[in-house]
Amino acid sequence: METVIEAVEPVAAAHDMSMFALFMQADWVVKSVMLGLLFASIACWAVIFAKAAAYARAKREMKAFDKIFASGEPLTQIYARLKDGPRTGLGALFAAAMEEWNGSHAENAASSGGLQARLRIVLDTTVAAESEKLDRSLSLLATVGSAAPFVGLFGTVWGIMNAFTSIAAAKSTSLAVVAPGIAEALFATALGLLAAIPAVIAYNKLSGDAGRLIGRLEAFADRVSVLLSRQLDARGNA
Repeated sequence: METVIEAVEPVAAAHDMSMFALFMQADWVVKSVMLGLLFASIACWAVIFAKAAAYARAKREMKAFDKIFASGEPLTQIYARLKDGPRTGLGALFAAAMEEWNGSHAENAASSGGLQARLRIVLDTTVAAESEKLDRSLSLLATVGSAAPFVGLFGTVWGIMNAFTSIAAAKSTSLAVVAPGIAEALFATALGLLAAIPAVIAYNKLSGDAGRLIGRLEAFADRVSVLLSRQLDARGNA
């Protein structure tokens, strides 16, 4: 009986089906695919947490600045608060518009049509810059979400090719010969889906959040442009 047990134990060990064992038994191509997908998944989760925190902070900052802007406080006082501090979101838009406003008046270049056109250009440029910050890194989620399943499928196809080669070499179609190679191959597809599914879900959610924040930036730019245009016309009629 002891002899039989000793003979069976090496066979069981040879067909360890744990995830680590499947990785170690795979050839270098499948291992490369698995490692690439693992690193892609880690990178995606890092982007997801970073962007979620950044968007939450941007929402708070926009809400706080919008409250100040709507309070009726003189624009010069609001600008004085931003002059030496960090400028992001709505604050960056307002500061850029006020700098053009003050610079134009300082250089006696505050004609109605010219200043309004310059303000529109400055606001559009700042909106584009802030939008680029909000959208940054989202392309990684889109790329991983679309490409990871195919990368995993490539690893699966390669692994199955190796499995059939092993079957031919062993001249046996028993489950003990077939199962390990097939399991290694399917593990690559599983990793591809593990990387892709959260990336796709997060991309849809975060891109929607970014779109709403960009919409707030564009709406605020219009409000600033209208307010400064009204003040400019009032000065011209004075």
